[in-house]
Amino acid sequence: MNRELTCIICPKGCLLRVEGNESDLIATGNACPRGAQYAKQECTNPVRTLTTVLRVSNRCDTMVAVKTLRPIPKAAIPAAMAQLRNITVTAPVSIGDTVLDDLFGSPVVVTKGAE
Repeated sequence: MNRELTCIICPKGCLLRVEGNESDLIATGNACPRGAQYAKQECTNPVRTLTTVLRVSNRCDTMVAVKTLRPIPKAAIPAAMAQLRNITVTAPVSIGDTVLDDLFGSPVVVTKGAE
């Protein structure tokens, strides 16, 4: 495997190069150890924090922002969005309230409340 990535861990945006096979990857171009870790994970098991909005059932034209507390597998994002599409919340909700206990291994919490 030979792959080039731009690191998203910090604002530097290091150009990373990953070489080797899945069990023995070598990352270069990183300015810090976190960049190497990111590059290896991105090549073997990419994950993302999912952010979206949910409809508030007892308010007209109101949405509430939510996110996963932990990153979920990148490949699971379409299925996660399909599951979240069927969820509504009832106001009032506050920042940190749990909307869903387990979405591909992560709770989903409110990031902006609705009165």
